[in-house]
Amino acid sequence: MIYNKDIALKTAELLLKIKAIKLNSKDLFTWASGIKSPIYCDNRITLSYPEIRTFIRQNFVRSIQESSFEPEAIAGVATGGIAQGALVAQELGLPFAYVRSEKKEHGLSNQIEGEVRQGQRIVVVEDLISTGGSSLNAVKALREAGCNIKGMVAIFSYNLFKAEKAFKDAECSLITLTDFDHLVQKALEVGYISDGDVKVLQEFKKSLN
Repeated sequence: MIYNKDIALKTAELLLKIKAIKLNSKDLFTWASGIKSPIYCDNRITLSYPEIRTFIRQNFVRSIQESSFEPEAIAGVATGGIAQGALVAQELGLPFAYVRSEKKEHGLSNQIEGEVRQGQRIVVVEDLISTGGSSLNAVKALREAGCNIKGMVAIFSYNLFKAEKAFKDAECSLITLTDFDHLVQKALEVGYISDGDVKVLQEFKKSLN
């Protein structure tokens, strides 16, 4: 679910402003999951804009504080959630760790970098949610380490049914600052896309659901 409708539209506006959203209905983008898509959201670029980075951090913190999560630590999902998670942990004065997609093949063979404890209440920070696979892989690794995952916060979600079902099945609450529907609404409003683009995007989303 989104944290707040007004924040969802403002977040979408900021992502569009810095061209974090890419749209191309002919030369499709390939997501990490292998899905071919006319839309790609690159939230890493937000880190290069201090005001937007601050906006995201503050609203992540507020969404956590207004939830029932009460975390004892923050964990970021590599790689997009590492910097955002560290910023959130710093503001909340909490320990931070991050989770790799898989265990290292050298050194200590860690998948979780940083210290986590058995039973520790953790909120996971992610940059975006597509199918939910990589995000929930991090949740699985933390749970296997004995952590109590209270939920996840992310900047953006594509609102795919597959992801919604995956989070429900994993019993992991998800809060996002914005999502596909609010992004399309704001993009059309500011002239970033046309009515024809909206149709392409909606048909793409429908094909995945």
